[in-house]
Amino acid sequence: MQPASAASPSTAGTKNASPDHHRSIPRPALTDTVQNPAEAAILASGLAVTAKEMPALIRAVARKLPADAGTVRAALLELRRRGYVARLADIANRSGIVWARREDLRAAAESIDSLEAEDALLEAALEAAIATRLRDAGRTPEAALEAIAAEIADGGGGGLTPPRMAALAQAIAEAHGHPAPDSFAEAVRATEEARRAERRSAEIAAREARRAEVKRLREWERSLVPFQPVPELLGCTAKEALRWIAAGLIPVARRIPGKAGERWEFDPVELAPLRALVPDWRSREEKPAAPALARGKSGNAAVARVAALDRYAAHFATARALIRRITLVTGPTNSGKSYLALNRLAQAESGLALAPLRLLAHEFREALATRGVAASLTTGEERMLIPGSRHVAATVEMCPFRNPVDVALIDEAQMLHDRDRGAAWTAAIMGAPARDVFVLGAPEGAAMVRRIAKLCGDDIEEVVLERKGPLIAARAPVPLGDLRAGDALIAFSRRDVLDLRAELIRRGRRVAVVYGALSPEVRRAEAARFNGGDADILVATDAIGMGLNLNIRRVVFSTLRKFDGEQRRDLSVQEVKQIGGRAGRYGLHEEGVVAVLAGAGAPEVLKRLLEAAHETPVETRPLVQPDADIVAAVAAEIGSDSLFGVLARIKRAVLRKDDPNYRLADLAAPMAIAGVVDGVPGLSLLDRWTYALCPIDLRDNGVARLGRWAVEHGAGRGVRPPEAGRLPPPDRARPEELERGEKVQRRLVAWRWMAQRFPAAFADGAEAEAETQRLNAWIEDVLRQQRRGRAATRAGSA
Repeated sequence: MQPASAASPSTAGTKNASPDHHRSIPRPALTDTVQNPAEAAILASGLAVTAKEMPALIRAVARKLPADAGTVRAALLELRRRGYVARLADIANRSGIVWARREDLRAAAESIDSLEAEDALLEAALEAAIATRLRDAGRTPEAALEAIAAEIADGGGGGLTPPRMAALAQAIAEAHGHPAPDSFAEAVRATEEARRAERRSAEIAAREARRAEVKRLREWERSLVPFQPVPELLGCTAKEALRWIAAGLIPVARRIPGKAGERWEFDPVELAPLRALVPDWRSREEKPAAPALARGKSGNAAVARVAALDRYAAHFATARALIRRITLVTGPTNSGKSYLALNRLAQAESGLALAPLRLLAHEFREALATRGVAASLTTGEERMLIPGSRHVAATVEMCPFRNPVDVALIDEAQMLHDRDRGAAWTAAIMGAPARDVFVLGAPEGAAMVRRIAKLCGDDIEEVVLERKGPLIAARAPVPLGDLRAGDALIAFSRRDVLDLRAELIRRGRRVAVVYGALSPEVRRAEAARFNGGDADILVATDAIGMGLNLNIRRVVFSTLRKFDGEQRRDLSVQEVKQIGGRAGRYGLHEEGVVAVLAGAGAPEVLKRLLEAAHETPVETRPLVQPDADIVAAVAAEIGSDSLFGVLARIKRAVLRKDDPNYRLADLAAPMAIAGVVDGVPGLSLLDRWTYALCPIDLRDNGVARLGRWAVEHGAGRGVRPPEAGRLPPPDRARPEELERGEKVQRRLVAWRWMAQRFPAAFADGAEAEAETQRLNAWIEDVLRQQRRGRAATRAGSA
């Protein structure tokens, strides 16, 4: 690290000051009257203190009375270290050290024992702190470089330029004691320039492909004509044209809703071959064979016909070949839905249990094992195949549509209404290849399940279960200090969960936590701590609403409002019932109690929501989305290899908004990923479609990360799994370090998902599994820490 060429404004005038040389700096005039013992101790120490520092120093010393000169000096040093952090940030910025973290600055400041630190001393401390972290970031310089560079890129800054990458490589090589740091840095620079050119080329190709598809679609739309010219183009009367449109003989290329009704538009290219068929239409009632259409000029009607999403149930050939019977089991939480269906599943010779979460798939597998049935496991990230087993526990998205079984169980059917994952439940219920299909869920999903059964032509029987123990609303709000063992305190964000955890720990309570950013393994470990009595209180988000067997006596809402990703709104009846229903686990508590935290809302409101009738959603048309076969068919129909173009046509062409049976799922996320991977050479259309389905965190720069992985994959290079580097001792982990660990864990989930589909490119599965287990253990150890005081309070600010 080169010394800064100019002094920081905060250090001007102190360059020649020697460490701890206080008397050479004039002390500002202080009041002649000593107002308190802390001020007296400061004055007696003889240390030079500025008027600006004095108020804060008095407060710091007052907390440590009686105070001698050493105590005062320590307090003043702590105060000045805060200023050192700001100066260090300025030094890092001026030196271009973009890989310096906030904790590096703090570590450097805390290592300085001088009250008058010059820039040279600060730079040396920063260099040492960063070197320690770079050394700990990976087992080798290569691994450390990959981890730090990925972290910077994932931060949203666009990554490092080749010269900056070389500078980082030089620093890492020196920190690791590499024998030739200059050569290492130069090789990294050359490699980064080549990779950067590849990524840039892919971005340009993707952008050009997207523009070409948009241009082609717009040109096609401009070529469309309204109804008026259609009779002339076909050589018929207007009445004949209307009759043949109604009969489906004349395709409507586009339907545009408006205040005056729907406006139809037609593709002249599609109409031209139909003119020769008009005489036959006049003489015969039956519909002639559909004419061949020019590739690349296929209208929306042709695309819709190929995609056939308006006949979605027919896509599942195995299920349609079976005579299926659906048993819909509805009831509130703690009504025994899973128990009933699992018993039936265990009695079958072959079966399938589909769960909404990987954690629940594991629980289904274990529940079958307790009934003497060995089951394999299939989730997006893992496979556990049991030789000879004819039962499978899986996540809903992994439903095996072509392997017939006797009984299938599909849990949490109310997820049919979920805007992000609802289409997966539609596919699972329509396509489960079983003669007996048990569909479990809250009453809100019943209407849509009935509609799906009708669309599939399946018989349906309904079983309604009641809660096994009473669930009551508390009459009075619960103060935070009155929480007792067995209580679950509910918040709706990670930050709020950790804030409440910190405050409860400060009050001497033992706390376990569950929130969405935690892996299933950590959630289970935290649930076990709570169930086993190692933690008195559980603080959780609505992540406890599905799965996790919890011995909760009372559920206490910390708020009756939540942010749902779009707006902050009141909790719904279903949310209160689903979460509140976790209270009073059958067999452990005589009743369940649902309450609200003092100051968070009125108990009367909670009582009304808890006792309200179930809300039946107005929209009962199931959500559907394309699969690989549909994507390939539409691509062939429109003559395009652009995934973005295919999805854009599907979005425009299939399932009119007034379709009587289905709704198209939101394709925004797959289209965003398609826009990044479309230009990557070496990946087929269906490879890119697989990338578009990868579960990523859009808030964590997930699309750009997938793009980088795709470039490496397409070039024939392996994609290494994310690494967290050296983890700090759990009892000293800072909030940002916990959050960073959780992010790496989520990136590992995406990597392992890709590894299941592209094992040659994502080949380090054992390493990824080991890193996953290491992170899980560390995160759980961090959450086990029950520190009181300021440390715990700081943890809550994450």
